Amino acid sequence: MNENLTADRPTFVTHLECSMTGERYEADRLHNLSRVGRPLLVRYDLDAVGASLSRDQLAARETDLWRWRELLPVRHTRDIVSLGEIETPLIPVPKSGGAKVLVKDEGRLPTGSFKARGLVMAVAMAKELGVTRIAMPTNGNAGAALAAYATRCGIETIVFCPEDTPEINVREIQAQGGRVWRVNGLIDDCGAIVGKGAGEGRWFDFSTLKEPYRIEGKKTMGLELAAQLGWRLPSAIFYPTGGGTGLIGMWKAFDELERLGWIGSERPRMYAVQASGCAPIVRAFEAGEEHAERWEDAHTVAAGIRVPRAVGDFLILRAVRESGGKALGVGDPAILKAVDECARRDGLLLCPEGGATLAAYKQALKDGEVDEDEEVVLFNCATGLKYPMPEAPNWLDRHGAIDFDQL
Repeated sequence: MNENLTADRPTFVTHLECSMTGERYEADRLHNLSRVGRPLLVRYDLDAVGASLSRDQLAARETDLWRWRELLPVRHTRDIVSLGEIETPLIPVPKSGGAKVLVKDEGRLPTGSFKARGLVMAVAMAKELGVTRIAMPTNGNAGAALAAYATRCGIETIVFCPEDTPEINVREIQAQGGRVWRVNGLIDDCGAIVGKGAGEGRWFDFSTLKEPYRIEGKKTMGLELAAQLGWRLPSAIFYPTGGGTGLIGMWKAFDELERLGWIGSERPRMYAVQASGCAPIVRAFEAGEEHAERWEDAHTVAAGIRVPRAVGDFLILRAVRESGGKALGVGDPAILKAVDECARRDGLLLCPEGGATLAAYKQALKDGEVDEDEEVVLFNCATGLKYPMPEAPNWLDRHGAIDFDQL
């Protein structure tokens, strides 16, 4: 078994903190949102982490998610649940993107998406804190990750998804032990059902950012990125943004790494990428608002970022503004064109949400937001194999005359 999962696990969590008011909450207790209805953030004794772990020691470990154990909240080795969370590669896409463009391909993770990062941590903490039944709304990939990890450790799951969620995701959730229900609405409508059931004590609410630990799993994207680039950060990051947990998590990771003295104060410009058919963060950013109003009539081919309202909206907007970045919206035609171009020219099959980051980068390049000589990282959040692809209609009759020139 991986040494990272069997070694003693010194943990350095001191408390939880309301992301809006700073109010402290006790660790090692079950929490949803803070008293003012905002996400809770996990805080660590970073001085003690620094005294316990050096970059050289970290470099000697296997390169998986659990190598970062001192900066993760799970206190007991027995509570770790894992399906093999590897460090995902950085793939150059010089023909469809440019000479300095890298794609962090999260589709290599268990259940084929970056949702594995957040859900493995949240489920491990649910196990540690005695949760036996979980419910969650999903646009697809989060529900699949929840079902897989919860089933592995014996936690019951009930998942609600919009009726037009990709069929492969719905079947994947059910195949991996979740009870899945299609709902005639969007993800926040599904979330309302989850919230009502949680209020009646039927289950624990695992909605995005309504428990503190998904952020801690997602922040490993930022930790990995810094290590992979030799303890520096790229000029810009383009991140597909629905609930925004990963963007918030990476921003937190960079702060923790700086406080450890492992990186400097430089930060990438953070670009929150949304589909123009569901762009509440873009609208709020452009209006100079701190919170984003619900987006009505949300629609896009990129189902994973079709989130009409995000509970962590102010955290997303804060990170984007502090970094000097921007919230960008791209249309479905540009998304589909980017997916097609990256596959045909660079051999990398992006999911639609990953395609949105490539489309947004190209638009930002055109608008002078980024330069061709800047190192840029795009996040492909899931394997493109989960999504509909263009037909391949060519057919050959082996018994007839074969025109080899035409082939």
